[in-house]
Amino acid sequence: MTDSNSGITQKEARELGIRVVPMPFYIDGQLFYEDITLTQKEFYEKLSGDADISTSQPSPADVMEIWEELLDEYDEVVHIPMSSGLSTSCETAMMLARDFDGKVFVVNNQRISVTQRQAVLDALELAAAGKSGQEIHDILMREKMESSIYITVDTLKYLKKGGRVTPAAAALGTVLNLKPVLTIQGEKLDAFAKVRGLKSAKKVMKEAMEKDIRERFRGKRVHLEAAHTCTEEEAEEWKRELEEYFPGYDIHMDALSLSVACHIGPGAMAVACSRYIEYE
Repeated sequence: MTDSNSGITQKEARELGIRVVPMPFYIDGQLFYEDITLTQKEFYEKLSGDADISTSQPSPADVMEIWEELLDEYDEVVHIPMSSGLSTSCETAMMLARDFDGKVFVVNNQRISVTQRQAVLDALELAAAGKSGQEIHDILMREKMESSIYITVDTLKYLKKGGRVTPAAAALGTVLNLKPVLTIQGEKLDAFAKVRGLKSAKKVMKEAMEKDIRERFRGKRVHLEAAHTCTEEEAEEWKRELEEYFPGYDIHMDALSLSVACHIGPGAMAVACSRYIEYE
């Protein structure tokens, strides 16, 4: 089980045989659920229209109801929520799991978007290999820091809105066409570099990822992934660029989860990798 921050849609969840908790959003005071009552298209229309958007966490009652449903059919549940560094929903789930007699294992493996999705696929692989809920939890926790994400944003407007950059820095950055490159290599979204223009930002991200693969993950296989909040055409072009730069990789591309998108805005691009899990 995971949440919609993984980028796994309700349709894909049914195909994979898993459950996805939809993340709730308040837009101008009205409650919406990602991929249930709120599509990506509707979200960006409201975002560009300067609607008041705030993220929330799934209600404890909703999470426990799904766990109870699953435990009627299965012995154990492995729950992989978004990183605890980006939301309180993980800590809430860990607290709720204490009331389930050791049958629910919450994985706090600091993942989001395509890296969180890969953790879900890893969990399915481990389950198919006969691993218990505890073993799956322990392996994913051991591997939790073995991923990298680099993101560039098109506009500083949303980072300014969220207090991540000052209004003065946002104004100057807009005038100078500065594109910040951000990274997630652990709990939080951190600054990585600041460059002029999208072309330079893409170059910095590709080189940073190449360095991670060459040095940080030296001798290890990695899944290469991409994510975006831009148009499908721009996303496909970004994927083609990555395929040319990293030949031999089957690159999975997803739209970034809306919880991230509301903080960075439309037009963002990301490249990510997750190390292949190792187990006996």
